[in-house]
Amino acid sequence: MNKLLTTLCVGLGLWFSAAAMAQTAEPPKDAAAPPAATAPAEPAAAAAPADAAAPAAEAKPAVTVDKGDVAWMMTATLLVILMVLPGLALFYGGLVRSKNMLSVLMQVLMVFSLITVLWAIYGYSLAFGGEGAIIGTLDKVFLQGVTTASLADTFTENVKLPELIFVAFQATFAGITCALIVGSFAERIKFGSVLLFSAIWFTFSYLPIAHMVWGPGGYLLGKGALDFAGGTVVHINAAMAGLVGAYMLGKRIGYGREAMPPHSLTLTMVGASLLWVGWFGFNAGSNLESTAGAALAFLNTLLATAAAVLAWSIGEALHKGKASMLGAASGAVAGLVAITPACGSVGPMGSIVIGLVAGFLCLWGVTGLKKMLGADDSLDVFGVHGVGGIVGALLTGVFAAPSLGGTGAEDFSIAHQLLVQAEGVVITIVWSGVVAAIAYKIVDLVLGLRVSEEEEREGLDITYHGESAYNR
Repeated sequence: MNKLLTTLCVGLGLWFSAAAMAQTAEPPKDAAAPPAATAPAEPAAAAAPADAAAPAAEAKPAVTVDKGDVAWMMTATLLVILMVLPGLALFYGGLVRSKNMLSVLMQVLMVFSLITVLWAIYGYSLAFGGEGAIIGTLDKVFLQGVTTASLADTFTENVKLPELIFVAFQATFAGITCALIVGSFAERIKFGSVLLFSAIWFTFSYLPIAHMVWGPGGYLLGKGALDFAGGTVVHINAAMAGLVGAYMLGKRIGYGREAMPPHSLTLTMVGASLLWVGWFGFNAGSNLESTAGAALAFLNTLLATAAAVLAWSIGEALHKGKASMLGAASGAVAGLVAITPACGSVGPMGSIVIGLVAGFLCLWGVTGLKKMLGADDSLDVFGVHGVGGIVGALLTGVFAAPSLGGTGAEDFSIAHQLLVQAEGVVITIVWSGVVAAIAYKIVDLVLGLRVSEEEEREGLDITYHGESAYNR
């Protein structure tokens, strides 16, 4: 096993070295160096005639770091952490059986912690360093050059942020993306395997997709893809990895024959509520400034989520005769997912339509589509995050049009933007799916993926953590 791990680590190092050498060595756009001191103006020549004097060039506006922006980004980062811990952990934990409650909480906590550390070591550099089309460089490995004086870009040319807070904010995105995958294979995977898979998939799927969409020189960024806060990077990316995992691990013992109801819808509701609150930092924080752009993302996050709750509940009532608490909570998450790529580009009425569509389609995703796929996606990661992410990514290309209240340019073409958005969706699905399949296979060879039948029946809380969530 040690030889296999050593071989894997050497392979990862060689791959990254080759990728880094293939990219240009220019400094990353999102980590601009502090502005140089302004040179003093040259004294005017007294003997020169007035009519020969050249007009002084207009000085560029000075670079500024606004304390309000910094305070907002620190708050937004805290809100995203709240989404994961305890939000996502409780949402997932309430949905599993009581014998696996702690295992899900532990997996979410440990995956988020692991990815946060890997982000600082090499993830930030590969995602936002260099000018490569697919991956960045290792110029910022171990956060080399990231100091209290270094600055990161915002959407306003002369307004910057301390690079340290940009690193922290983006770390939370990477962490929650990998933690989302946990819901697909819950209740049947080995604890160590979750961590090894997360490290591999983060390295070869999350980082390239993040760079392509958000990084300097990124392929999809250059194509004009709109993904304000992570519809492709976070939700479709994670959902595809989860779906592949559900197939490769197989169905839970008794799936389809035994009842497997959530053990605590109360905790699931608490988790969903915390997700909604934290998501304001996720979406509005992606504006990087405390401006009207953040206010637009904030309002759209509120409206789309409320609309999705209504749509899911109405659809469930029409289909089953009753609207459930689980359905309403799931509808909220569906709306949050769908508005994520669009929140900074569409108008309020567009966000409501996106939420309504996502509510109905994600309901179908966890019922009809799930049966068609035949996978035991334990907590419906693909049905909610995959379907919701695709809906949001595509509808961004529609409702970003200024004629529909969006923020697109006057020459905005819905047809063209839809093609660009669709390309981003397809690239993410294929890339994540292939990387996930390889990563699961490697983990299976090294550690094994699935727990034994005896361990699964007893529950992962006791067999892997020696604890029980509830003491009787």
